[in-house]
Amino acid sequence: MNIINAIIHIVQNPVNELVAHYQNRNRANLAGDALENYIKDVFSGTFHLSENERIQRHSEVFSYLGNHSNPPDMMLKNGDAIEVKKIESPNSALALNSSYPKAKLLVNSNMISTACRNAENWEVKDLIYAVGVVNKQNELKHLCMVYGEDYCADEECYLKIKSTIKTGVESIVGVEFAETNELGRVNKIDPLGVTYLRVRGMWGIENPWAVFNYVYQRDLTKNFNFMCIINDEKWQQFHNTDELLKLQNDNLIITDIKIKNPNNPAQLKNAKLICYGR
Repeated sequence: MNIINAIIHIVQNPVNELVAHYQNRNRANLAGDALENYIKDVFSGTFHLSENERIQRHSEVFSYLGNHSNPPDMMLKNGDAIEVKKIESPNSALALNSSYPKAKLLVNSNMISTACRNAENWEVKDLIYAVGVVNKQNELKHLCMVYGEDYCADEECYLKIKSTIKTGVESIVGVEFAETNELGRVNKIDPLGVTYLRVRGMWGIENPWAVFNYVYQRDLTKNFNFMCIINDEKWQQFHNTDELLKLQNDNLIITDIKIKNPNNPAQLKNAKLICYGR
């Protein structure tokens, strides 16, 4: 299974009222959990299976299903990793908290769990950001999928900033610092030596619709909009693109575009824009 299968399943299995859909199956009460369950279903094709059949199919498709503390949310066996993000407003940015944006998922990242690291034999995975706009009525209004390498800069860009801030914090004279993966931890602030201060980074990134507004605009007259961008190099790695191309109609449109290289916007990359609305 891959992102091409996922797009086909989105077209064939329209689901707008997320929480109601998954509450009926005793799978989710919260919009964020419902969106994550929906993404699992679109990548595994498990919309119409019983719960036991669904669990079995997930074990065949995914090598890892994550937790809320560590990225990613899921990994396809011998395939891509997927990070699911829910926002409530069409123009909201994504809150990434302590995890900076990732162009790729690396096995040696200190942000991932041991279970993720040992889920299969891997070193680097392409990372899909699946972002859904779920309104206050728990309706999925907009969904997009973009690859991290087309969406954000390479890791060194963010590590440089993190390292600079960390070094600056630790250069403060007269306080005791402890080893930490965060930006800093100051111990024994008070006379009793019982108070400490954690210095944490709270990362965020503009949503993909804002980042790629030069190639795509949502049709707000439609009840649901889907957008996906796949660079040509990645597109050519998939064996099943013909299945998606055959489905093209007035609602599903695939076009050739050029997108900016996140590491050097002066360079343009060839890509496919997949749009679907209903």
